[in-house]
Amino acid sequence: MGDELSFDVVIVGAGPAGLSAAIRLKQLCNANNQMLSVCVLEKGAEVGAHILSGAVLEPRALNELIPDWKEKGAPLETVVQEDKFLLLTQKRSFRLPTPPLMKNHGNYIISLGNFCRWLAQQAEALGAEIYPGFSVGKTLDDDQGKVVGVETMPRGLDANGQQKEAYEPGVQILARHVIFAEGCRGSLSKELFEKFNLRKDCQTQTYGIGLKELWEIKPEKHQQGRVLHTIGWPLDAKTYGGSFIYHLENNQLAIGFVIGLDYENPYLSPYDEFQRFKHHPAIQSLLEGGRRISYGARALNEGGWQSIPQLSFPGGSLIGCAAGFLNVPKIKGTHTAMKSGMIAAEVIFEALSQGREPQEEMLDQQVRQSWIAEELKPVRNIRPGFKKGIWHGLINAAFETVLQGKTPWTLKHQEDHKSLKKAKECQPISYPKPDGVISFDKMSSVYLSNTNHAEDQPCHLHLKQSFIPIAHNLALYDAPEQRYCPAGVYEITQNATGAPHLQINAQNCVHCKTCDIKDPLQNINWVAPEGGDGPRYPNM
Repeated sequence: MGDELSFDVVIVGAGPAGLSAAIRLKQLCNANNQMLSVCVLEKGAEVGAHILSGAVLEPRALNELIPDWKEKGAPLETVVQEDKFLLLTQKRSFRLPTPPLMKNHGNYIISLGNFCRWLAQQAEALGAEIYPGFSVGKTLDDDQGKVVGVETMPRGLDANGQQKEAYEPGVQILARHVIFAEGCRGSLSKELFEKFNLRKDCQTQTYGIGLKELWEIKPEKHQQGRVLHTIGWPLDAKTYGGSFIYHLENNQLAIGFVIGLDYENPYLSPYDEFQRFKHHPAIQSLLEGGRRISYGARALNEGGWQSIPQLSFPGGSLIGCAAGFLNVPKIKGTHTAMKSGMIAAEVIFEALSQGREPQEEMLDQQVRQSWIAEELKPVRNIRPGFKKGIWHGLINAAFETVLQGKTPWTLKHQEDHKSLKKAKECQPISYPKPDGVISFDKMSSVYLSNTNHAEDQPCHLHLKQSFIPIAHNLALYDAPEQRYCPAGVYEITQNATGAPHLQINAQNCVHCKTCDIKDPLQNINWVAPEGGDGPRYPNM
């Protein structure tokens, strides 16, 4: 048995939602002369190490949370100066009118990781305690099933789960209330959905995978404050996705590609589509003469308003991307994630400061009455409108925008893992070999993500049934996990008898969660590795 600690509120995850909740809780404590202890647990080696986003920040929530953020030195250096929206064919580009929701006047191009590092400083200055390097392995429940705390992952287990010499048991951290802010497809959040049936009144969540690189480009090609989005090539007309290119300060360029995980062709490789995209004439000319600094990948929620689950349950709450507040047409979710954390903090403070439990429906009610609902509900039909292809989606998006989402219907999502067609029904995709200048192989990219896992630890990618990867996935879909993983984790090799075998290179995992989402039979379960393992993104 490890140590045991107690706090009033424990927050799992030091992303924008979790840190905003911590800040708001301590602000309310200080304003009302109350004392609530607040602890934030972060699985990354430092705050921001696992944070990856485009990112263009709409400062609405930040203005509410920390009105004097400029004086406090928030890392918002680059105001958006120009928006551009292109349709790409293989060799050409056509400028389209920028959709109203994608206009970024008054927004900032940022590193979300650096922004979270700054938020953490603000939280600690107010009295919150933040502990990076602690993965949470499970929730702690009382006899009635109420969440009463969490337990961190033990350290020092070997690959067979046996204690090594440096073994340290997990720490039990008890709390009056636990806020889960794990981000998209959180491993504990997934369990909570099932345990408390939190998705009973909402649609299934649907996802995309976002891949991003940070480049330093030639000064004459750099236009600080410029925002470019593209749709079209290299994706076919059935597949949802597109790119972003953001010009930050210091001649840096954030370039990325997002693909909806409802794609059909099992031969599609999101990573290779991204690398191919960079060779478009309109894009390659921007990167030539520059150098790649960093790489990462992360799944993102695309379900929108109709996919938000019940947010409260006995002893805890869900906030941010753990619940799914991304505004897909805006391509932004940081401001809504922050706001959800702030609302949760206000609901929890009001209850705990009066010595009572938060009413379970109160957080959901407050979110429905906030500007989160005003923003997400009108655009609920835009993402599912692309299910029939890009042209149908664009027409539907224009229609929904004109009507401001006041259509009397709500379109439905399908679970992403059910969308793959059989390999025999699809054409293999031949991807060009990376040139090592503009495009790169997966292993050199994983190297740039600073990803590391102790090899002699239990594998954090669990197969529910060991026979499924070969008997089902390889037989029917030509092993799509080889391609949908953006880090080379899954490989089909041969065992000693020459039979095909799925090799899991868990040390390469960048914690994107795509395998947990896209596996056809939901046979892969992503769980947290030892604390501090995974990518160490410097300024993504």
